[in-house]
Amino acid sequence: MNTTPDFGQLAAESRDELLNNVLPFWLKHSLDRECGGYFTCLERDGSVFDTDKFIWLQAREVWLFAMLYNKVEKRPEWLECAIHGAEFLRRFGHDGNYDWYFSLTRDGRPLVEPYNIFSYTFATMAFAQLSIATGNEEYALIAKRTFDRILSKRSNPKGRWNKCVRGTRPMKDFALPMILCNLALEIEALIDPATLDRTIEECLHEVLDVFYRPELGLIVENVAADGELLDTFEGRVINPGHSLEAMWFIMDLGVRLRRPELIDQAVKIALRTIDYGWDKQWGGIFYFLDRLGHPQQQLEWDQKLWWVHIESMITMIKGYRLTGSQECLAWYERLHDYTWSHFKDPEHGEWFGYLDRRGDVLLSLKGGKWKGCFHVPRGLYQCWQILEQCK
Repeated sequence: MNTTPDFGQLAAESRDELLNNVLPFWLKHSLDRECGGYFTCLERDGSVFDTDKFIWLQAREVWLFAMLYNKVEKRPEWLECAIHGAEFLRRFGHDGNYDWYFSLTRDGRPLVEPYNIFSYTFATMAFAQLSIATGNEEYALIAKRTFDRILSKRSNPKGRWNKCVRGTRPMKDFALPMILCNLALEIEALIDPATLDRTIEECLHEVLDVFYRPELGLIVENVAADGELLDTFEGRVINPGHSLEAMWFIMDLGVRLRRPELIDQAVKIALRTIDYGWDKQWGGIFYFLDRLGHPQQQLEWDQKLWWVHIESMITMIKGYRLTGSQECLAWYERLHDYTWSHFKDPEHGEWFGYLDRRGDVLLSLKGGKWKGCFHVPRGLYQCWQILEQCK
């Protein structure tokens, strides 16, 4: 007989982990008091093992602490932390035209050109959220101008740094419309309603009418420029974590637009995706899969990653909260058990990021080139808030 979980206890667990374990880890170890910005390459115990600074990780940490300051509590140390990172980004993160570099040296000298559109998206999120926290008009202007740059680059995000030969096999990928679904709501207060509405509708079309394939019941990562499927490495790849994360973005848009059919479709896609992506032998969600069952080009295809599981937890508990789906609730409980038992570090703060297929820790780092102060604390915050509503 199924029993309803103790939502109050689960909410308190997420809240305590966020406020008393994860956030103190980053506040203690990540702030570079000498050069500004944050260290993100942190060993298990928080010691720094590399001092390069990656723009999207810098921006994500700014956003995270500004968001918590705005939505949880006006803690001065949170606002100070967010401003600390934002000022480093404001001075060094872009080329003067709001083209945001990928990485910098510790003291802010550019290392990698602005080829990565996600440096832009997270800079927009960061400065938009911090402008709300501070009322600083310059921060709001940075967010708006960066958002304009994103829209202008949508058809060719990498610009002159695109390594593909133009015209041979033109493709578009799922990641940008996916993130814009979330970004549109993040910057809603700073852009005109017509631009917001247009951006949301375009993203919904891309996600649900182009990348979602009803014949598969799945979202593909790449399609041809005309929206057709491609029988190539890139065209066959399925990233279950991306798909599942996108579905809670779609649910949020469904709430915002008062369109319950969007929520229902997101839940349907999410349930199909997690069943497809779940490792039936060892548990956890695969990182990449080939939709035709061919060998993957990504050697890390069978690893279990922190963000995939945390984002999936958000999706499933949000799906349950909005629709009452018992299937979503069962998957949330299954994901919770796997994620908390495998990724949480019982000896030091924060969570591990990379497990092998069997669920053993593959890398002991707490932050690096791709993992920073974002998915774990955002996921804990989201789950805490949703679980409170389920009580």
